[in-house]
Amino acid sequence: MANIKCIGVLTSGGDAPGMNAAIRAVTRAAIYNNIEVKGIMRGYRGLIFDEIVPFKTNSVSNIIQQGGTILKTARCKEFMTAEGRQVAFEAMQREGIDALVVIGGDGSLTGARILAQEHNIPIVGLPGTIDNDLNGTDMTIGYDTALNTIMDAVDKIRDTASSHERLFFIEVMGRECGYLALNGALATGAEAAIIPERVFESDQLGELISNGFRKSKNSSLVLVTEGDITGGAMTMAERVKKEYPQYDVRVTILGHVQRGGSPTAADRILASRMGAAAIDALLDDQRNVMIGIQNDKIVYVPFSKAIKKNKPVNEDLINTLKVLSI
Repeated sequence: MANIKCIGVLTSGGDAPGMNAAIRAVTRAAIYNNIEVKGIMRGYRGLIFDEIVPFKTNSVSNIIQQGGTILKTARCKEFMTAEGRQVAFEAMQREGIDALVVIGGDGSLTGARILAQEHNIPIVGLPGTIDNDLNGTDMTIGYDTALNTIMDAVDKIRDTASSHERLFFIEVMGRECGYLALNGALATGAEAAIIPERVFESDQLGELISNGFRKSKNSSLVLVTEGDITGGAMTMAERVKKEYPQYDVRVTILGHVQRGGSPTAADRILASRMGAAAIDALLDDQRNVMIGIQNDKIVYVPFSKAIKKNKPVNEDLINTLKVLSI
Protein backbone atom coordinates (compact mmCIF):
# COMPACT_ATOMS: atom_id res chain seq x y z
CA MET A 1 0.00 0.00 0.00
CA ALA A 2 1.18 3.51 -0.79
CA ASN A 3 2.42 5.63 2.10
CA ILE A 4 0.00 8.52 1.71
CA LYS A 5 -0.76 10.60 4.79
CA CYS A 6 -2.40 13.66 3.22
CA ILE A 7 -4.30 14.27 -0.02
CA GLY A 8 -5.48 17.40 -1.74
CA VAL A 9 -8.77 17.55 -3.62
CA LEU A 10 -9.75 20.14 -6.22
CA THR A 11 -12.38 20.79 -8.87
CA SER A 12 -11.34 22.33 -12.16
CA GLY A 13 -12.85 23.45 -15.45
CA GLY A 14 -16.59 23.78 -15.94
CA ASP A 15 -18.73 22.88 -12.94
CA ALA A 16 -20.95 19.81 -13.12
CA PRO A 17 -23.80 18.59 -10.88
CA GLY A 18 -22.43 15.87 -8.63
CA MET A 19 -19.04 17.47 -8.02
CA ASN A 20 -20.01 18.14 -4.40
CA ALA A 21 -21.04 14.53 -3.96
CA ALA A 22 -17.61 13.54 -5.27
CA ILE A 23 -15.83 15.96 -2.91
CA ARG A 24 -17.82 14.50 -0.02
CA ALA A 25 -16.95 10.93 -0.97
CA VAL A 26 -13.25 11.66 -1.45
CA THR A 27 -13.04 13.46 1.88
CA ARG A 28 -14.87 10.88 3.95
CA ALA A 29 -13.23 7.88 2.30
CA ALA A 30 -9.82 9.41 2.98
CA ILE A 31 -10.62 10.16 6.61
CA TYR A 32 -12.01 6.63 7.03
CA ASN A 33 -8.57 5.40 5.94
CA ASN A 34 -6.76 7.77 8.35
CA ILE A 35 -5.64 10.12 5.59
CA GLU A 36 -5.68 13.87 6.13
CA VAL A 37 -7.59 15.92 3.55
CA LYS A 38 -7.01 19.44 2.29
CA GLY A 39 -9.46 21.24 0.04
CA ILE A 40 -7.89 23.32 -2.71
CA MET A 41 -10.02 26.30 -3.70
CA ARG A 42 -10.52 27.44 -7.31
CA GLY A 43 -8.79 24.53 -8.98
CA TYR A 44 -5.13 24.72 -9.89
CA ARG A 45 -5.20 28.43 -9.11
CA GLY A 46 -5.62 27.53 -5.45
CA LEU A 47 -2.37 25.60 -5.49
CA ILE A 48 -0.44 28.46 -7.02
CA PHE A 49 -1.99 31.20 -4.84
CA ASP A 50 -2.10 29.13 -1.65
CA GLU A 51 -5.87 28.82 -1.21
CA ILE A 52 -5.75 25.54 0.69
CA VAL A 53 -7.92 24.67 3.68
CA PRO A 54 -8.08 21.62 5.98
CA PHE A 55 -11.15 19.44 5.42
CA LYS A 56 -12.86 17.43 8.15
CA THR A 57 -15.89 15.16 8.00
CA ASN A 58 -18.25 18.03 8.77
CA SER A 59 -16.65 20.16 6.05
CA VAL A 60 -18.63 18.14 3.53
CA SER A 61 -21.89 17.79 5.46
CA ASN A 62 -25.13 18.69 3.70
CA ILE A 63 -23.58 19.16 0.25
CA ILE A 64 -24.49 15.96 -1.60
CA GLN A 65 -27.69 17.56 -2.90
CA GLN A 66 -26.10 20.83 -4.03
CA GLY A 67 -25.14 21.69 -7.59
CA GLY A 68 -21.91 23.50 -8.44
CA THR A 69 -18.81 22.96 -6.32
CA ILE A 70 -18.06 24.18 -2.80
CA LEU A 71 -14.38 24.24 -3.77
CA LYS A 72 -15.14 26.69 -6.61
CA THR A 73 -13.41 26.51 -9.96
CA ALA A 74 -11.42 28.98 -12.04
CA ARG A 75 -9.17 29.22 -15.06
CA CYS A 76 -5.46 29.51 -14.32
CA LYS A 77 -3.10 30.71 -17.03
CA GLU A 78 -0.15 30.40 -14.66
CA PHE A 79 -0.66 26.65 -14.35
CA MET A 80 -0.24 26.28 -18.11
CA THR A 81 3.45 27.12 -17.72
CA ALA A 82 6.20 24.93 -16.28
CA GLU A 83 7.06 27.74 -13.86
CA GLY A 84 3.48 27.85 -12.60
CA ARG A 85 3.36 24.10 -12.10
CA GLN A 86 6.62 24.31 -10.14
CA VAL A 87 4.97 26.82 -7.80
CA ALA A 88 2.01 24.45 -7.44
CA PHE A 89 4.31 21.55 -6.59
CA GLU A 90 6.13 23.62 -3.99
CA ALA A 91 2.80 24.54 -2.41
CA MET A 92 1.93 20.86 -2.14
CA GLN A 93 5.25 20.20 -0.42
CA ARG A 94 4.70 23.02 2.09
CA GLU A 95 1.22 21.71 2.89
CA GLY A 96 2.42 18.13 3.21
CA ILE A 97 0.14 16.95 0.39
CA ASP A 98 1.33 13.56 -0.87
CA ALA A 99 -1.26 13.04 -3.64
CA LEU A 100 -4.04 14.81 -5.51
CA VAL A 101 -7.58 13.96 -6.52
CA VAL A 102 -8.64 16.13 -9.46
CA ILE A 103 -12.32 16.36 -10.40
CA GLY A 104 -12.92 17.79 -13.87
CA GLY A 105 -13.03 17.26 -17.59
CA ASP A 106 -10.59 16.87 -20.45
CA GLY A 107 -8.54 20.02 -19.78
CA SER A 108 -8.37 19.39 -16.04
CA LEU A 109 -7.12 15.83 -16.47
CA THR A 110 -4.63 16.97 -19.11
CA GLY A 111 -3.20 19.39 -16.54
CA ALA A 112 -3.12 16.62 -13.94
CA ARG A 113 -1.24 14.34 -16.30
CA ILE A 114 1.43 16.97 -17.02
CA LEU A 115 1.86 17.85 -13.33
CA ALA A 116 2.20 14.17 -12.41
CA GLN A 117 4.79 13.58 -15.10
CA GLU A 118 6.88 16.63 -14.25
CA HIS A 119 6.97 16.11 -10.49
CA ASN A 120 6.26 12.40 -9.97
CA ILE A 121 3.08 13.06 -7.97
CA PRO A 122 0.39 10.41 -7.49
CA ILE A 123 -2.76 11.89 -9.04
CA VAL A 124 -6.14 10.27 -9.56
CA GLY A 125 -8.82 11.95 -11.66
CA LEU A 126 -12.59 11.85 -11.48
CA PRO A 127 -14.55 12.55 -14.70
CA GLY A 128 -16.57 15.63 -13.77
CA THR A 129 -18.16 17.02 -16.93
CA ILE A 130 -21.68 17.23 -18.32
CA ASP A 131 -20.44 16.49 -21.84
CA ASN A 132 -19.72 12.78 -21.26
CA ASP A 133 -16.72 13.16 -23.57
CA LEU A 134 -14.02 11.29 -21.66
CA ASN A 135 -12.90 7.89 -22.91
CA GLY A 136 -12.86 4.77 -20.77
CA THR A 137 -16.03 5.52 -18.82
CA ASP A 138 -19.65 4.93 -19.76
CA MET A 139 -20.79 7.99 -17.81
CA THR A 140 -19.24 11.16 -16.42
CA ILE A 141 -20.33 12.99 -13.27
CA GLY A 142 -22.97 15.57 -14.17
CA TYR A 143 -24.07 14.09 -17.48
CA ASP A 144 -27.29 12.51 -16.22
CA THR A 145 -28.41 15.68 -14.46
CA ALA A 146 -27.70 17.83 -17.53
CA LEU A 147 -29.60 15.38 -19.71
CA ASN A 148 -32.62 15.57 -17.41
CA THR A 149 -32.42 19.38 -17.46
CA ILE A 150 -32.47 19.31 -21.25
CA MET A 151 -35.40 16.91 -21.25
CA ASP A 152 -37.42 19.13 -18.93
CA ALA A 153 -36.70 22.25 -21.02
CA VAL A 154 -37.46 20.60 -24.36
CA ASP A 155 -40.74 19.19 -23.04
CA LYS A 156 -41.81 22.76 -22.27
CA ILE A 157 -40.63 24.05 -25.64
CA ARG A 158 -42.67 21.36 -27.39
CA ASP A 159 -45.86 22.85 -25.92
CA THR A 160 -45.13 26.14 -27.65
CA ALA A 161 -43.85 24.51 -30.84
CA SER A 162 -47.05 22.50 -31.17
CA SER A 163 -49.30 25.48 -30.45
CA HIS A 164 -47.70 27.60 -33.16
CA GLU A 165 -46.69 24.87 -35.63
CA ARG A 166 -43.07 25.88 -35.58
CA LEU A 167 -39.68 24.36 -36.21
CA PHE A 168 -37.45 24.80 -33.15
CA PHE A 169 -33.68 24.46 -33.11
CA ILE A 170 -32.57 23.90 -29.51
CA GLU A 171 -28.87 24.32 -28.78
CA VAL A 172 -27.31 22.17 -26.07
CA MET A 173 -23.79 21.90 -24.72
CA GLY A 174 -21.23 19.32 -25.78
CA ARG A 175 -18.93 21.13 -28.21
CA GLU A 176 -17.06 18.23 -29.85
CA CYS A 177 -19.28 15.52 -28.36
CA GLY A 178 -22.90 14.93 -29.32
CA TYR A 179 -24.08 12.75 -26.44
CA LEU A 180 -26.29 15.40 -24.87
CA ALA A 181 -27.94 16.29 -28.16
CA LEU A 182 -28.38 12.70 -29.29
CA ASN A 183 -29.74 11.26 -26.05
CA GLY A 184 -31.68 14.46 -25.39
CA ALA A 185 -33.42 14.01 -28.73
CA LEU A 186 -34.26 10.39 -27.93
CA ALA A 187 -35.57 11.29 -24.47
CA THR A 188 -37.83 14.08 -25.75
CA GLY A 189 -39.07 12.54 -28.97
CA ALA A 190 -37.32 15.19 -31.04
CA GLU A 191 -37.16 14.75 -34.80
CA ALA A 192 -33.40 14.92 -35.06
CA ALA A 193 -30.06 15.72 -33.44
CA ILE A 194 -27.32 17.58 -35.29
CA ILE A 195 -24.06 16.44 -33.73
CA PRO A 196 -20.37 17.12 -34.46
CA GLU A 197 -19.57 13.45 -35.04
CA ARG A 198 -21.68 13.43 -38.21
CA VAL A 199 -20.84 16.84 -39.67
CA PHE A 200 -18.13 15.58 -42.01
CA GLU A 201 -20.09 12.50 -43.05
CA SER A 202 -23.24 14.15 -44.34
CA ASP A 203 -25.34 17.30 -44.62
CA GLN A 204 -27.51 16.56 -41.60
CA LEU A 205 -29.86 19.49 -42.10
CA GLY A 206 -30.24 18.79 -45.80
CA GLU A 207 -31.13 15.18 -45.08
CA LEU A 208 -33.78 16.21 -42.58
CA ILE A 209 -35.44 18.58 -45.03
CA SER A 210 -35.26 16.18 -47.98
CA ASN A 211 -36.79 13.38 -45.93
CA GLY A 212 -39.84 15.52 -45.32
CA PHE A 213 -39.30 17.47 -42.14
CA ARG A 214 -42.85 18.05 -41.07
CA LYS A 215 -44.53 14.98 -42.49
CA SER A 216 -47.83 14.74 -40.62
CA LYS A 217 -46.56 16.56 -37.53
CA ASN A 218 -47.68 19.97 -36.41
CA SER A 219 -44.26 20.89 -35.01
CA SER A 220 -40.63 19.79 -35.18
CA LEU A 221 -37.82 19.90 -32.65
CA VAL A 222 -34.16 19.55 -33.54
CA LEU A 223 -31.39 19.46 -30.95
CA VAL A 224 -28.07 20.95 -32.05
CA THR A 225 -24.70 20.60 -30.33
CA GLU A 226 -23.07 23.97 -29.68
CA GLY A 227 -19.70 24.98 -31.11
CA ASP A 228 -17.81 25.66 -34.30
CA ILE A 229 -18.13 22.17 -35.75
CA THR A 230 -21.92 22.21 -36.11
CA GLY A 231 -22.17 26.00 -36.22
CA GLY A 232 -24.82 25.93 -33.50
CA ALA A 233 -28.56 26.50 -33.59
CA MET A 234 -28.39 30.06 -34.93
CA THR A 235 -26.43 28.92 -37.98
CA MET A 236 -28.96 26.17 -38.65
CA ALA A 237 -31.88 28.56 -38.32
CA GLU A 238 -30.34 31.11 -40.68
CA ARG A 239 -29.78 28.43 -43.28
CA VAL A 240 -33.39 27.26 -43.06
CA LYS A 241 -34.65 30.82 -43.45
CA LYS A 242 -32.61 31.23 -46.63
CA GLU A 243 -33.07 27.81 -48.21
CA TYR A 244 -36.46 26.75 -46.86
CA PRO A 245 -38.44 29.95 -46.19
CA GLN A 246 -41.71 28.00 -45.85
CA TYR A 247 -40.76 27.01 -42.29
CA ASP A 248 -41.49 29.20 -39.28
CA VAL A 249 -38.23 28.83 -37.38
CA ARG A 250 -37.32 29.61 -33.79
CA VAL A 251 -34.14 29.11 -31.74
CA THR A 252 -33.64 28.36 -28.06
CA ILE A 253 -30.15 28.23 -26.57
CA LEU A 254 -30.26 26.43 -23.24
CA GLY A 255 -26.77 27.60 -22.21
CA HIS A 256 -25.54 27.37 -18.64
CA VAL A 257 -28.87 26.25 -17.24
CA GLN A 258 -27.60 22.78 -18.19
CA ARG A 259 -24.77 22.98 -15.67
CA GLY A 260 -26.90 23.87 -12.66
CA GLY A 261 -29.41 22.22 -10.40
CA SER A 262 -29.47 19.52 -7.79
CA PRO A 263 -27.82 16.34 -9.09
CA THR A 264 -29.98 13.36 -9.90
CA ALA A 265 -29.79 10.15 -7.87
CA ALA A 266 -27.72 8.59 -10.66
CA ASP A 267 -25.12 11.36 -10.49
CA ARG A 268 -24.99 11.31 -6.67
CA ILE A 269 -24.42 7.57 -6.64
CA LEU A 270 -21.87 7.68 -9.47
CA ALA A 271 -19.93 10.51 -7.80
CA SER A 272 -19.99 8.73 -4.44
CA ARG A 273 -18.71 5.47 -5.91
CA MET A 274 -16.00 7.20 -7.91
CA GLY A 275 -14.89 9.37 -4.98
CA ALA A 276 -14.46 6.38 -2.70
CA ALA A 277 -12.71 4.48 -5.51
CA ALA A 278 -10.21 7.34 -5.93
CA ILE A 279 -8.93 6.76 -2.39
CA ASP A 280 -8.80 3.01 -2.96
CA ALA A 281 -6.74 3.67 -6.10
CA LEU A 282 -4.24 5.86 -4.25
CA LEU A 283 -3.89 3.29 -1.47
CA ASP A 284 -3.30 0.69 -4.18
CA ASP A 285 -0.40 2.82 -5.45
CA GLN A 286 -2.21 3.80 -8.64
CA ARG A 287 -1.22 7.05 -10.34
CA ASN A 288 -1.99 8.91 -13.53
CA VAL A 289 -5.38 7.23 -13.77
CA MET A 290 -8.97 8.37 -14.03
CA ILE A 291 -11.70 6.49 -12.22
CA GLY A 292 -14.21 5.26 -14.77
CA ILE A 293 -17.29 3.06 -14.83
CA GLN A 294 -17.85 0.34 -17.39
CA ASN A 295 -20.82 -2.02 -17.25
CA ASP A 296 -21.51 -0.77 -13.70
CA LYS A 297 -18.02 -1.70 -12.51
CA ILE A 298 -15.29 0.69 -11.37
CA VAL A 299 -12.22 0.72 -13.62
CA TYR A 300 -8.89 2.55 -13.70
CA VAL A 301 -8.29 4.41 -16.97
CA PRO A 302 -4.84 5.84 -17.79
CA PHE A 303 -4.94 9.61 -18.30
CA SER A 304 -3.45 9.12 -21.77
CA LYS A 305 -6.50 7.07 -22.78
CA ALA A 306 -9.12 9.11 -20.91
CA ILE A 307 -8.22 12.42 -22.55
CA LYS A 308 -7.90 11.00 -26.03
CA LYS A 309 -10.15 12.97 -28.35
CA ASN A 310 -13.22 11.81 -30.23
CA LYS A 311 -15.11 9.51 -27.90
CA PRO A 312 -17.29 7.62 -30.40
CA VAL A 313 -21.06 7.93 -30.27
CA ASN A 314 -23.19 4.81 -30.31
CA GLU A 315 -24.38 4.24 -33.87
CA ASP A 316 -27.35 2.28 -32.53
CA LEU A 317 -28.61 5.47 -30.87
CA ILE A 318 -28.38 7.37 -34.15
CA ASN A 319 -30.30 4.66 -35.97
CA THR A 320 -32.92 4.43 -33.23
CA LEU A 321 -33.55 8.18 -33.41
CA LYS A 322 -33.91 7.97 -37.17
CA VAL A 323 -36.43 5.12 -36.94
CA LEU A 324 -38.51 6.72 -34.21
CA SER A 325 -38.70 10.17 -35.79
CA ILE A 326 -40.93 9.13 -38.70
